[in-house]
Amino acid sequence: MKFAITLEQDEDGFIIVSCPALPGCHSQGKTKEEAITNIEEAIRGYIASKRKHGEPLPLTEVEEVEVAV
Repeated sequence: MKFAITLEQDEDGFIIVSCPALPGCHSQGKTKEEAITNIEEAIRGYIASKRKHGEPLPLTEVEEVEVAV
């Protein structure tokens, strides 16, 4: 499965990473690479927990919009 993620650098220099398709699925790392590795683990854990409890994964749809600036 593929999931879109967002990465932001916080004021302490850590990379905060989230998976918008999976509410509450967030992680962080000291580097971009570490943050991505950590969110991959968080996503696997999120999916495993949903399956264990018989809960469906949230349905999400991604659209692109063009904005003139």
